[in-house]
Amino acid sequence: MKGKFKVISLLMIVAILTILAAGCSSGGGEVNVGIVLPTKDEPRWVQDEQRFKEALEGTDYTVEILFSQGSPAKEKENVETLINKGIEVLIICPQDGNAAAAAVEAAKKEGITVISYDRLITNTDAVDYYVTFDSLAVGAAQAQYLVDNAQGTGIPLYLYAGAASDNNAFLFFEGAWKVLQPKIADGTFKIANSSEAEALKGSAELSRDQLSAIIGQVTTNWDPNEAKNKAQTHLTAASADMKGDVAVLAPNDGTARSIADVFASDSAVTSFIVTGQDAEKASIQYIIDGNQSMTVFKDVRTLVKDAMGMAVAILDGETPETTGSYDNGEMDVAAKQTDVIVVDQANVKQELIDSGYYEASEFTGLE
Repeated sequence: MKGKFKVISLLMIVAILTILAAGCSSGGGEVNVGIVLPTKDEPRWVQDEQRFKEALEGTDYTVEILFSQGSPAKEKENVETLINKGIEVLIICPQDGNAAAAAVEAAKKEGITVISYDRLITNTDAVDYYVTFDSLAVGAAQAQYLVDNAQGTGIPLYLYAGAASDNNAFLFFEGAWKVLQPKIADGTFKIANSSEAEALKGSAELSRDQLSAIIGQVTTNWDPNEAKNKAQTHLTAASADMKGDVAVLAPNDGTARSIADVFASDSAVTSFIVTGQDAEKASIQYIIDGNQSMTVFKDVRTLVKDAMGMAVAILDGETPETTGSYDNGEMDVAAKQTDVIVVDQANVKQELIDSGYYEASEFTGLE
């Protein structure tokens, strides 16, 4: 009898272990949607992480979010990690649009649908969709704000751009240039810090190479410290007629605050209008305090909703809705565009507090 009980006990243990093993492999360790974001060191991307987590609440799908910390190599490693977890959809905001091609090609080989998020992955046909804010419209809105607030003629114009590795930086600058160039040509503005831009001031349309030449001179690499150093160098070299009341095209909020601090510390600069982008909390406080003029509000809630809506549609076997396409150098990528809003002191409360994006208690001096 004892022998029989031993056999039965052993069979029961084997059966239990088999059930547990099956439970672990049937989706317990799998991830439906993998998300790769550039860095945790910028408020924008931490904010996106939280929005993504909220967007999947109430669904049956799982998500894992990894950060590349500014490294294309880490980004590729993150994608490989997610591939091994069985993802069906990859949402990726590339650190370097060109370098990310290899990572998404690896995902594509595994039958994974690739969504390029906020920044376009370039020079590959392994991108299925692109979810973005209208980058040309962002640059145009920044430039239009400078034009609308320009008083008189001969206003010194300081130009700054994002990273040359980011396709969006080209689109932002292209959008801004189309608005600024006629006002440079008619003498409203005079370029203060770019010989390449000065040489091209008669050209309303710029080629990729021409944009690259200007951006090469005024890039901040999206780095506030690099922006600060560049602004200090430019102001130190500037003649008296390039100071006074000035206009500054800053590409995003992080660089805008650094640049604003530098211009504010120069006694020869009597006033400055400086642009921004992303509606970061620190910049909203700067706007309230009068230290930054405006920001382009890109409602991440909408962008995340569009990206996750697209992912869920794919997982459900449906075709996602798109509103246009972008040429990434290899193909036209079907895209969903999200609108942008200009925010300054006049409408900051309405757009960011009353809409529930931020809490009034997060700021001081808000009326």
